[in-house]
Amino acid sequence: MVQSRPQRLAKSKRQIEDHLRRVYETSEKDGQIGSHGCASQGAVSSLIEHQRIKTTLAKAKAVRPLAERMVTLGKNGSVHARRTALATLRQKNAVKKLFDDVAPRSAERNGGYTRIVKLGQRKSDSAPMAFIEWVDAGKVVEEKPAEKKKAKRKEAEAKPREKEAIPEEPRAEEQAMKEEKPAEGPAPAEEPQPKKRRWFGRKSDVEK
Repeated sequence: MVQSRPQRLAKSKRQIEDHLRRVYETSEKDGQIGSHGCASQGAVSSLIEHQRIKTTLAKAKAVRPLAERMVTLGKNGSVHARRTALATLRQKNAVKKLFDDVAPRSAERNGGYTRIVKLGQRKSDSAPMAFIEWVDAGKVVEEKPAEKKKAKRKEAEAKPREKEAIPEEPRAEEQAMKEEKPAEGPAPAEEPQPKKRRWFGRKSDVEK
């Protein structure tokens, strides 16, 4: 039976949708959704290194399954698990810290190794932001930028005070010099000399 052109287009469309669905399901099982798999691997490596990262809420939810799978491999501790983690993260330092530090802290936990804390919307594009961190990690202390601003203000206030104090010293020295100098009498006034006028166009009496 010969199919019409609209039927052929509908069939090809269904085939494309089925193919995309299979690719999405396969990548989701591997912890990699589409072309964002490399971003997830990098985010997990940063999470292992810094214990907490700030990112968008959607990316934090995408990173969580892969991060918890890496902790499960770390708790296994075998050579095969270490090679599997290295094949996923591709960073030796992150894998070493995962097996030596992160996984042993969660030894008594059967799941839920990460926590997502919502932070509200970003100012530039109103994207929802969040922290993702390890549940069993120690307290992460962040430096507050407000303290730096206060220190800069104090320095700025101290500088004009120093500038005001500096010109007072030479004034005191000038007064001391004036007191040491003896009083001199008024200088004699010079007598004004008469101006000599020269007449042009007239001959003097001597020449006449």
